[in-house]
Amino acid sequence: MLSKRHFWAPVVLAVATGAVSAQAETITVTVDKMAFSPTEINAKVGDTIEWVNKDKFVHTATVKGGWEVMLPVKKSGSIVVQKAETIDYICRFHPNMKGRIMVAAP
Repeated sequence: MLSKRHFWAPVVLAVATGAVSAQAETITVTVDKMAFSPTEINAKVGDTIEWVNKDKFVHTATVKGGWEVMLPVKKSGSIVVQKAETIDYICRFHPNMKGRIMVAAP
């Protein structure tokens, strides 16, 4: 039978050395009245970005030369950010709609 001291020692060591990984989050961007809100967000690698379209028009979250998330009326779409970078995106149908995701290493 292990004593409590032996049981907790590895857990304390893992926390002290940073071996416990940070949990990924879901960050929500609302699409309403022809705008992304918030327009700029901070995320970490592994986080999910979810766009919720509350507008009466179809929109996209589109990175020129990269990915695109289609956002049908009253629906949502998402991506998981894969690397530390700054991502500028627009709505392909309404290019005046702009957003930015600043992704940091975990």
